[in-house]
Amino acid sequence: MERYNYEGKNIDEVKMKALESLNKTEDEVFINVLEDEGGLFKSKRVKIEVVVKEEILNYLKDILGDIVDKMGIKANIETKIRDNNFKLTLFSDNNAILIGKGGRTIESLQLILRHVISNKMRIPITISLDVEDYRAKQIRRIEFLARKTAKEVLSTCIEVKLDSMNSYERRVVHEEVSKIEGVHTISEGEEPNRYVVIKPN
Repeated sequence: MERYNYEGKNIDEVKMKALESLNKTEDEVFINVLEDEGGLFKSKRVKIEVVVKEEILNYLKDILGDIVDKMGIKANIETKIRDNNFKLTLFSDNNAILIGKGGRTIESLQLILRHVISNKMRIPITISLDVEDYRAKQIRRIEFLARKTAKEVLSTCIEVKLDSMNSYERRVVHEEVSKIEGVHTISEGEEPNRYVVIKPN
């Protein structure tokens, strides 16, 4: 994963220079303005740093592949970029090990990938890791549970504590319940037993 540096007289000029050099569109890269210099006796120069999204995805794929290899698991990795969401999906004969109890292994792997990128550079991306369609099924199940429980809370005006969940699952509950008027959510407890409470307003 390379960082490409360019400079020019103004931001439009230097962006065009970078995109032409890399043969990319603006949607395919991240552009960070490093310096916008100029002064009374100094002509203005704009410096930017460019990172190609596809290179970030390949970098993440290589890291994930190395980790899975060290776990002694053979897996194929499919990748996809949608806007600023980088999705990696694992396919193997040992899905249960990759997912872990309550999804803790897949959550830890995703956290590692996020830390790697945040330590490398400050770029606004979302990294999603899945094992086949485990997360997709989990999201549908949790969304259904959140809606069902929220309706019960609306009907009874009594708060309900859900079972403990990881941070990703709790976020799904918060987002789903936020769509329903008359109820709200809070997270309580300590990791790894933190849980969501759905309360009437």
